[in-house]
Formats: sequence, C-alpha cells, structure tokens
Amino acid sequence: MFLKTSMKKSTGNFSENINRLKEALDRADAVMIGAGSGLSASAGLTYSGERFRKYFGDFAETYGIRDMYSGGFYPFPSEEERWAWWSRHIWVNRYAPIPNDVYSRLLQLVRDKDYFVLTTNVDHCFQRSGFDKKRLFYTQGDYGLFQCSTPCSRKTRDNEKQVRKMILSQGFEIVGDGGLIIPNDADLQMRVPAELIPVCPDCGREMSMNLRADDTFVEDDGWQAASKRYSDFVRRHENRKVLYLELGVGMNTPGIIKYPFRQYTAQNEHAVYACLNMGAACAPDEIADRTICIDSDIAKSIRLL
Repeated sequence: MFLKTSMKKSTGNFSENINRLKEALDRADAVMIGAGSGLSASAGLTYSGERFRKYFGDFAETYGIRDMYSGGFYPFPSEEERWAWWSRHIWVNRYAPIPNDVYSRLLQLVRDKDYFVLTTNVDHCFQRSGFDKKRLFYTQGDYGLFQCSTPCSRKTRDNEKQVRKMILSQGFEIVGDGGLIIPNDADLQMRVPAELIPVCPDCGREMSMNLRADDTFVEDDGWQAASKRYSDFVRRHENRKVLYLELGVGMNTPGIIKYPFRQYTAQNEHAVYACLNMGAACAPDEIADRTICIDSDIAKSIRLL
C-alpha cells in the first residue's frame, strides 16, 4: 500500500498518451488486465437511462426504482416479484448480446501476448468475447451461476435454462442471439410463477446469485483454480516487462485491482502501469515515471489503439 497521498492525474496530450500506451503494449512481455464496471459501461452495459427504462420501466413506475444497481437491494413484497426483477437483470447483463465491440477489440490488442484478466465484473463479457477462460479470474462471481443461499455446499450451478423460463413467463420473447424483445401487445408480468423460483437440489432451500455480497458467497472449484492461475501469473512475471492495464476500476473495491497493480509496478522496475478511467485516471507519485493515465472514454481509447 502506498503511504503518500499525492497522485499523478491524466496529463499531456491525449494522442501522445495513446501512442505511449501503444509503445508499452508493443514492448511488454506480458499484459495484466484489471477491469472494473467502467469497462462494461463503455461496452454499453449501462445500468440506468434508456436501457433501464426499456427493460424495467414497469418496476420503475411501480416501486420508484431508478436504476438496475439500486433495484438489486429493493425489498420486494414477494419472492415471485424479486425473481422477476433478478431474472431480467441477469438476462440483459449476462445472456443478451453485448451492445458494442469494446471487449472483442480489447482481445485483438492482447491476443498474441501472454495476458491474464483480473476483473470484478460479473457479466462474463470477457469469455463471451473470446478471451481464453483459463486466463480469466472473476473475483466477485458470475451472473450466470446460482448457489445455495445457505450455502449447504461449495457448489455453483449454471442458471441459463432457469432464467430463460422466468423471462418467458413474464411475456418477453428471446431471439436467436439472446436478445430480449417486448412484443407490442405484451402485458408484462412483474412476477414469476412460484414453481420457477430456483431451489437448491441438495437441501431444498432457495437459491441465490453467485455474487459476493456477504460471507455466504461460494468460491467454488472454478473460482479456486482461477485464483491460483492469477497468483501463478503474477509470480512468473515479477521481474519481466509487464503492462498493468487498469480499465474502468473505481474505488468500491480498490484492494482487488487498483492497489495491487500499483504495488506490482512499484516493485518491478520493468513494469508500466496504465490507468484508463473517465474522470478518475490517476496514479501515485511513486510510479509517476512509469505511468500512463488516460482520462477519456475507454471505448474511444481502445478503438484508437
């Protein structure tokens, strides 16, 4: 952890910083990507505005919910309504098409590099865009997995079939690529049938999302294996030319990506730290001479790269 509070913010010409980042990519032996919610927002997976109103307008009108994030904490009056909300949330952010090609463009930048991805995002966009699943570590869970709410075991279970049934029961249509359609004459239901509420096949209790919210979060075998691969990657590249590429990481959980990336850079004189973040691109003075801060839309920066 850094002791100084002085921070280097995005400075210099935008084009010059893009060129510096291109050079850092070219020189790097390896690239460690750290991705936060800002990257998915730049891919079009926004939680408010038009996209929210399109899929959750009825919930907004009935309960006064203003965005997808806050809706996840709303005390719905029944489990049937809570699962109607969550099934929509899961589908549009995990199974429906990714709105633009930011993730696939990012893959083109690192495909031929020795890379690894550490992310707090739970929308699975990296794997859906072609990234090697053995080079990914989703630390905070996956919208595509259920777990026992207790939990009675350390198992997780794929949820696509169950969520699909809940979505269809509300009056939506799902097209071939997973896109969600609201028929013109649809009277959408804000609840799912009780029999569709997912229950644990081992103990019979209700299932929950595999999302890190408290100490019931299940770190299953896949999570453990990914954690080990991450640690191994860091160890193998301790003294090599590594680009630590931080994309859209905020301050909700800085101890997962932001602080470690800065620390790795400080400890390795051959490393470069790049921070791409609209309105929040900065780095400690200790590594200012090996830092590239770009305060701009991530999608725009990746297209230029």
